[in-house]
Amino acid sequence: MKSRLSTAALAAALGLGLAVAGPAAAKTKVGLLLPYSGTYAALGGEITDGFNLALAESGGDEVVVVSADTEVKPPVGLAMARKLVLQDKVDVMVGIVSSGVLGAVRNFVDGMKVPLIVANAGNDGATGAQCSKYITRVSFSNSQVNRPMGTWMAENGVKKVYTLAPDYAAGHQQIGAFKAAFEAAGGEVVGGEFTPFGKTKDFGPYLTKAKSSGAEAVYVFYAGGEAISFVKQYGSFDMEQKLYGSGFLTSPLYVKAEGDAAVGVTTSLHYVPTLDTERNAAFIEAFKAKYGRMPSEYAVAGYDSAKVLLMAMAQGAKGREAIAGALPKISYTGPRGPLEIDPATNNVVQNVYIYETVKGADGELTQKVVGTMPAVRDAANGCTLN
Repeated sequence: MKSRLSTAALAAALGLGLAVAGPAAAKTKVGLLLPYSGTYAALGGEITDGFNLALAESGGDEVVVVSADTEVKPPVGLAMARKLVLQDKVDVMVGIVSSGVLGAVRNFVDGMKVPLIVANAGNDGATGAQCSKYITRVSFSNSQVNRPMGTWMAENGVKKVYTLAPDYAAGHQQIGAFKAAFEAAGGEVVGGEFTPFGKTKDFGPYLTKAKSSGAEAVYVFYAGGEAISFVKQYGSFDMEQKLYGSGFLTSPLYVKAEGDAAVGVTTSLHYVPTLDTERNAAFIEAFKAKYGRMPSEYAVAGYDSAKVLLMAMAQGAKGREAIAGALPKISYTGPRGPLEIDPATNNVVQNVYIYETVKGADGELTQKVVGTMPAVRDAANGCTLN
């Protein structure tokens, strides 16, 4: 024969039935945009672990992950977002811990039309007046986890409160939401201050003012290393006022480091490890088996971020535009309970739990749920999604 047969044709001619493989399906490239250094480094690691657990449960074959460190600095976060999108060519980004970083990357994400799944940062504007159809939040908004606490405290007899929080976007928004709800329910905020973010080592001067303010209680927002320092100093300051706050104050991630000073502190959050559900029990068992420790709300946020992404992909969403369009349509019940995305804002709708840190029978610190606010939803607050 003078003509040449192709491999497939030759196989057919010889009756070999040789299979010819087609091109491999393209994988979805995910950029994890999280702090791996700085004040919130532990939070970034926890979100990553939760995300990876969900990928492992699914097999993870359809996803490629690239990580970038925001350092909890808005300019660095924007630079890393640019790298992930323009250099690494990711299909979707997941992460962001700091509200300031989220504010810094918002216009870039919207302009580049790349979907962003927010796994922590509660910046109200991102699902409010500065919302974008490319930004979907599965964590919480700063207002969402604090409004219920303002109402609950007033209804449970607290009349006068002093507030403290770090001086950056999340601090102002969380305290602002609490204050509005508390005052609307009949309470009075008698004073408060915002402490230098990431720089305050000695909370003594602030605690002195709170102690002499005439307030019955102190309500605060602190997270990460600042939460540990604040709670320990509060406990050693012989405060008469009971301590309340958003749940990041006594996160399971670091409550052991706070020690007995955390006992009796009452906070509000969208996830509590002691939730008595089958899905939460299964999640905790899997997380402990993989990482050897209890998960926190940050781990749940990473886990659920991966879950909603994988569910969108399972419905056929491939590429930036398709993923962005599919994410707001996802709803499921996970470790935290029912979770859905509000199509009016792209913000999560979820339960908010009020819980007290207590000592368990084994002497270890644990959480006692004392109240549940179901299906908490933010108002549009100026959001218009096209």
